[in-house]
This record gives sequence, structure tokens and C-alpha cells, in this order.
Amino acid sequence: MDATWLEDFVAVIREGGFSRAADQRAISQPAFSRRIRCLEEWVGTPLFDRTARSVQLTPAGERLKPFAEEILRQLETGRRDALNAAQTSTETLLFASTHALSLTFFPPWLRALESRQALMSSIQLTADSMQGCERLMIDGRAQFLLCHVHPAAASHLSADRFRSVVLGEDVLMPVAAPSLAGTGALENGPFLAYSDASGMGRILRAAWEEGRRPPLAEPAFSSHLASVLAMMARDGRGVSWSPLSLVADDLQAGRLVQLGGAEDEVRMEIHLFRPRARQLRAAERFWEQVQERVAQSARN
Repeated sequence: MDATWLEDFVAVIREGGFSRAADQRAISQPAFSRRIRCLEEWVGTPLFDRTARSVQLTPAGERLKPFAEEILRQLETGRRDALNAAQTSTETLLFASTHALSLTFFPPWLRALESRQALMSSIQLTADSMQGCERLMIDGRAQFLLCHVHPAAASHLSADRFRSVVLGEDVLMPVAAPSLAGTGALENGPFLAYSDASGMGRILRAAWEEGRRPPLAEPAFSSHLASVLAMMARDGRGVSWSPLSLVADDLQAGRLVQLGGAEDEVRMEIHLFRPRARQLRAAERFWEQVQERVAQSARN
């Protein structure tokens, strides 16, 4: 069995088709299809339903998917571990973070950790949409993920493969420019919405479905970036559900006003995720430091 076959298998799922996956893997489609066939022959059963209009996994393919992702993640971890053993340079901690938290939460949180104990590693932070961050974690290209969490919102980081600690709280609230206050904008818009790749959008939809809130009218503007929606709200373009951590200064300065009441807010937690499997030594040391900080905060 060739690990390349598993990479091809995961690429088909991620890209949503054989042709796009072959392009992403920089290989001709006939050669790509032959490698998928080799994997299916090794497994002993088809992994994709080729009679469907869109690419769909067979039950066997569904069962193989989490194992393939975990094997590839472990291989990447092993590669980095072996490389670090051969080098004398400082190990690098690999973080993924949603855009909003990379701007507002990550810097002061890291500074607070370092105030107690200096980190012996360099840090690499990748800010992306929630969808992109989850893919970085699943592929083994990030050791930690900083993101917002709501119990009603589904996550691609399954509890059997990933775990997390709660670092703080935040709240999504409807905000708009002062010129829209008192105009009925909360009920009638215009609305500034999160795109499908956004974790904030995922949380909002789940919370509203749970609370049986009717969906909003067609948005006037959408983006996966909370910072962009907040900027458009400041410009008077409409109502945005923005995290308090991002717009607290705007609210205090009067550039934005909160609309509605407590029933329109969505409470969230800020989590740090990691794989359950063993990580590199620097990552494990950092995780211990985070847990100690969380335990101390709970005692206080």
C-alpha cells in the first residue's frame, strides 16, 4: 500500500471530484484514477459510488475516511519529529486560528502565557476561515487550533481524534452604525452575512435553528471574515452579528451600536484544539503549560 493512494483518496473528498483532485495533485486524470483503483483493490471494495452524479463515498469509503486522514496526519507528525531530531534549531509550534481571534485574542493570550514561563519554541500562526483551519488540523499541518465553539454547531474535529480546552468566552451580537439605530434594521436589514466557510456563520445558523429563529432575508453583502463585516457595518452598510471581542472598541467609541437585546445574542466559548495522538515534544510541553494556566484560572 502506497501512502500516495491515501493522499489521492483524501484529495477526491476535499476537492469534490476526480478531475479537480487530479489537477490539485498535478497528475493526469487517467493516472489519478488508476491510483484510486489500486487503493480500492488493496482495500478489497469500491470506495466511491461512481453511478452518482456527484462524487459520493460508499459505506466502505466512509469508514476509511477518518483512518486515512489520521494516518496522513501521523505521517506528517513523524516526518517533522524525525527532522527536528536531526536539527539543532528550535522547534516551531504550528497554530491555526480563525481570523477574528488571530487579531483580538491570540496576541494577549500568548503574552500572558509567556509572562509566566518563556516559550522555548518559535511560533508559526496561520489565520484562515474555520473550514480552512479544520483542514489544516486534519491534514496535520497545524498542531493547535484557536476558534470559537457553540454546542449546537457541528465541527469536523471529531471528539475521538481531537480534544480541546476552554480559554475564554465571547458573544455574537447584532451591531450597526448609529445612523441605522431605531430604523428597524434588525428586523428588516440590510443584513451583512457570513459565507459558508465561516465558523461564525456556522455558529449563528446552528444557534438560530436551535432557538427556532426565522432565517434572515437575502443578505446585502457576505464574507467569511468577521472583520470585514464589522468594517461594512461601521460604514453604514447594514447589520452584522459581530463578536464582542472584535467590536468592543467600536462600541465604546460610538462607531457602532448594539441592536436588540440579550435574546438576540449568541454566547460562545473560545477553545484551543489539539489532536489526541502524541505530538512533537515542544507541542506537548506547550499543551502542559496551557493546561496549567487553565487550571490556575479555574482556581482563582
